[in-house]
Formats: sequence, C-alpha cells, structure tokens
Amino acid sequence: MPRARRRGKWAALASLAAIAVGAALEPWAQPAGDPPLELVRSWTLIDAESAVGGGGAPTHRMRLEMAVLAGSGWDPATILAATRAAAGILAQCGIRTDRAELYEFEGPARYRWLDTPVSRELARRTRLARPAVYFVAGTRHVPAFDAEAFGRANSARRPELAYSVWIVAGARDLPVALAHELVHVLADSGEHSDAPGNLMRDETAPDAVVLTPAQCRHVLEGGVRNALLQPLAR
Repeated sequence: MPRARRRGKWAALASLAAIAVGAALEPWAQPAGDPPLELVRSWTLIDAESAVGGGGAPTHRMRLEMAVLAGSGWDPATILAATRAAAGILAQCGIRTDRAELYEFEGPARYRWLDTPVSRELARRTRLARPAVYFVAGTRHVPAFDAEAFGRANSARRPELAYSVWIVAGARDLPVALAHELVHVLADSGEHSDAPGNLMRDETAPDAVVLTPAQCRHVLEGGVRNALLQPLAR
C-alpha cells in the first residue's frame, strides 16, 4: 500500500488522565537477556468524536487500539487529542469511534522503530485488536516515510502487520495523517486523490479533510468486509 511522505511537528495539546496498570505481557520468543515487554499505563477515550466531521447520524462503529513505547518521543496526551480529531474526520462517513484505547509499553529499545522483522514481533506480543495504530520513534524502512499503513496487499508476507498503521514521531498534520492512514486500512486500498481539500491527497494538509461519498462507501464496505467496522442497529 503506498505511503505518504510527511514531515514536521505537531502542537502540544491538553493533557489527559492516565490509568496505571503495571501488567506484564506474556513473552513471545523473547531472546535470552532481553528486557521484558510491560504494559505500564493505559488511557481510554469513550465516544472519541469531535466536531471536525460533518456527517449525519452514525451508521457504523469502530473501536481502535493503539500502542506507544516509552522513550519513543511521543506525548500520550498529543496522541489522544489527535485521535479525537481523526475520529471527527472519519465521522463524515458515518463512523462513530465509540472507544479508543492507548497502551504505553516499556520494553526493548528496538521496538521503538518501524522495522519489519522487529515490528512483526512487537505486533505479535502486543496482540492489539484491529484496526491498530503504533506510534514509533522513527523508521528503518527505505525510503523513509512518516506514516505507513498495512492492508492485505502489502502484508501477505508479514501478516502480523495487517490492518495496522505506524506513525513516526514528528509526523506533520498528525490528526489528518492518522485519519488518512486509517482510511487506507479501512478501505483496504492504497488509492490517493488529486482533488483539492481531499483527505486522501498524497501530501497531508490541515484543511485537506474531505472524503467523497464514493470514498466513504469504499471505507464502509471494506471496513465491514474485514471486520474492522460494525454496522449499527437501525
């Protein structure tokens, strides 16, 4: 799935309360002497919508799970605020993000980077439900991109990464970038748009947040087909 190049920094946003959990995950083929991977804190957003989206009544719901490694350069409050804004952008397609969970882990420093063999290991060990988002310090992929989305087509040889988004610290237009990559995952498509103001332009912009009815249809159909979205009862 194509990846969009994005550079820049995001603004600091309001802090949110954390819940310390201190749970340890079951090791997955952990090398001898390797530090354990521990879940140290988590945050929950309920009905994580904002006024960015202009859709009508929601028709589908999404539950999102996200992970960040301590020391990756991310502020959890920034991630959560961006998640609210991204949920608002997706609301124009009738998607209600009714729950978003962010988990902060402590573990081996190698997990802080997007690197296929290591990231597959991290995905296996964290066992996040899909769609999943990982916030990392950087990428070892060449060429380097600020965000990368994995659907079926580009995860056949790395199935642990299917239906996940990976975003590096310093990604520009963070809420827009997150929504953009989630559309790739939900629609299971790498398509971009040249239309002015469209969310799926190759380069993000703060005011490029619009999705067409056809794009929304593909998002909903793909999301339901791959069990990433659930239709709401009518």
